[in-house]
Amino acid sequence: MEILNVSIDLNKIDKSKIKPHTNGAKYYSLDIIVNDEPNQYGQDVSVATGQTKEERTAGAKKVFLGNGKVLFGKNKAAAPKSDAQTEEVMPETPSGTDDLPF
Repeated sequence: MEILNVSIDLNKIDKSKIKPHTNGAKYYSLDIIVNDEPNQYGQDVSVATGQTKEERTAGAKKVFLGNGKVLFGKNKAAAPKSDAQTEEVMPETPSGTDDLPF
């Protein structure tokens, strides 16, 4: 098991790739890439818009949405939390409403 923490730029989401499901939910395909080495900011995870087989075959450029870190996993033990560290909690929104730009 691995635990990844990522942040994405919602302004980069291509709304035309949001796909409705028969159950009423809406889905957006993401590719999550775990890199062998961290970048200059210590991030070893990248998130990009998912691509179709046709887009990959055509060599379409990936749209990167954000970065993150492996918090816990095969090659990384969980770091102990200090009392000063707190988890960010997202406030709940009433059903059917949100503050997303789409």
